[in-house]
Amino acid sequence: GAFQKKGHSARVLSPEEAEKLAKDQVLVSEFKQLKLEKEAQKNWDLFYKRNSTNFFKDRHWTTREFQELKACREFADQKLTILEAGCGVGNCLFPLLEEDLNIFAYACDFSPRAVEYVKKNALYTTERCKVFHCDLTKDDLLDNIPADSVDVVTLIFVLSAIHPDKMHLVLRNIYKVLKPGKCVLFRDYGLYDHAMLRFKSGSKLGENFYVRQDGTRSYFFTEEFLSQLFKAEGYEQVVNEYVQRETVNRKEDLRVPRVFLQSKFQKP
Repeated sequence: GAFQKKGHSARVLSPEEAEKLAKDQVLVSEFKQLKLEKEAQKNWDLFYKRNSTNFFKDRHWTTREFQELKACREFADQKLTILEAGCGVGNCLFPLLEEDLNIFAYACDFSPRAVEYVKKNALYTTERCKVFHCDLTKDDLLDNIPADSVDVVTLIFVLSAIHPDKMHLVLRNIYKVLKPGKCVLFRDYGLYDHAMLRFKSGSKLGENFYVRQDGTRSYFFTEEFLSQLFKAEGYEQVVNEYVQRETVNRKEDLRVPRVFLQSKFQKP
């Protein structure tokens, strides 16, 4: 069982959780931080090598959570062009292509290995999608996608893996291919999510920014930070709110607080 609520207030920590976070102030050395930044692509590539296509479940919740994929059509069978920025191995892409036959999808990922997995998927067809390798912080999307041609961009659990100093570059890159009046649909880790509280001492890179044991990194967003990030690149905010879920494991009597940020930003 699980319950879910949406809103603008951040999750309130228990005294034990607050004490744990307050104690954990030692940052990873600058030398190691630079090494992690340099090896970011290698670390994600190794992640996909270890986990193949088995790590993430197919995300059939995307169209349920993001009704905008249906709502942004002016008529029922209108063809939509979407970009999945940071597609991984296609867990979001392929369910979407199966559910909605009137979509053409561009999809890109930082990991060359992930891109290869997408191309090898039985559902991959060049008539319906174009997948390519791309570092969104520096490779120009215009090399693969015409300017102002995309109806919807999905940015789902992607920005959190990027250094906060470079996040604006991703949003600037996406802005160029998005049609005016169209939206970026965003979902990612929110402040005080269970994953943030589980990091051991010595994993902290900066405020709300941590490194996992495998070298991949994760940022945990506040509503304010995300709002400023998008607005600074010229987007207008449509929706920006925390989604708080409590997942219950009845067998072990564990209650796990999950916090995500779910948002929608529009290019004017």
